[in-house]
Amino acid sequence: MKNTMRYLAVFLTVAIVIAVSIWGPEAMARYKDKGILDRPHVEQTGEAGEGYRYRMNANEKLYILSQSLGSQVLPGSEQNALTYDSGSPEIGSYAFVQNYKEPSGDEITDEQIYATCNDELAVLKQLNILPEEVREVNAASYDATLCSAIDVLEPRNNVAVWKLELSNSQKNADKENRLIDAYIDADDGRIYEFYVRTSLLWEEIDTDIIIKEWGNYMGLGAPAIYESDNPLLETTPYFKKYVFSGMGDGKTVVTVGYYEGIQELFLKIS
Repeated sequence: MKNTMRYLAVFLTVAIVIAVSIWGPEAMARYKDKGILDRPHVEQTGEAGEGYRYRMNANEKLYILSQSLGSQVLPGSEQNALTYDSGSPEIGSYAFVQNYKEPSGDEITDEQIYATCNDELAVLKQLNILPEEVREVNAASYDATLCSAIDVLEPRNNVAVWKLELSNSQKNADKENRLIDAYIDADDGRIYEFYVRTSLLWEEIDTDIIIKEWGNYMGLGAPAIYESDNPLLETTPYFKKYVFSGMGDGKTVVTVGYYEGIQELFLKIS
């Protein structure tokens, strides 16, 4: 009798184990589904709210801006309307357009741009890129326009810049020692390009020092001398050109020059 009971207990135990192994997982799955299906659930992640944003380095941003500026006729000074090279084979791949959207939370606003420009002008003076007598800018005398330089084939490659220029209402104003116009990075405020009236003579301007300090200021690395025998690259005989690495195999040419009649120092990209 004891053996029969023992065998019966063993049989029941084995039967229960087999039943659990067959129907147990399915039952557990149904139970979990009841707690998940038809109900909203919120799950916190470490990257919530953080979208992907492609970041270009300083050389790449400078290259995109230079190519985009070359895609349109947008004179930076009374003297330089014809100095952009419109014969570049890459011109059709880039665009420079006015940005009609409000600045994003990461960009300098129209209320901040004048103070930012003055801060950067002070830095350029400390670096001996600009003379001390260059005056500050203000909203009453200057117009500021937010623009975007875009690689049309790769739209994620874009640079937001503020174009700051002496207002048309100031045409008859005294322009001595004044910034005429500039392109300013909308993210960090760095000045890409400028035209400035000064009391300097060409003989007093050391373009090698200016380009070295400006390259360090922009974070571009060391430039090379641009080699060309063409004397008609600019509308003034007073200039020197340099080359910085750009994007891929591309290069950016930066010119430091001077218009003698109006005593205007300029640094431009092309």
